[in-house]
Amino acid sequence: MQTAGEEKLHYQIRFPGLPLAVYREIAAHLRQVEGVETELLPQQSQQFDYHQIGGLLIRYPENATPACRQRVEQILAYYKNRYGAWEDDSQAES
Repeated sequence: MQTAGEEKLHYQIRFPGLPLAVYREIAAHLRQVEGVETELLPQQSQQFDYHQIGGLLIRYPENATPACRQRVEQILAYYKNRYGAWEDDSQAES
């Protein structure tokens, strides 16, 4: 839960051509880390593609422990290594 004034860091990642099932796997893997929240984003294209979504939003508190941050980075590195580069639009939100 986010308290007043607490910022959350987030990654918004998109793997071109990655199927929905793999996004769900990544989201489930990340949610095992304490304080991490994920959200599947709808696709932005006007042309429907059953296998593609808009991306994955990953949130965790700015004051997350170094172990939490490291685990998120390890999980993302695993999937990046396995499926290739993603587009990343990371930023802080309040």
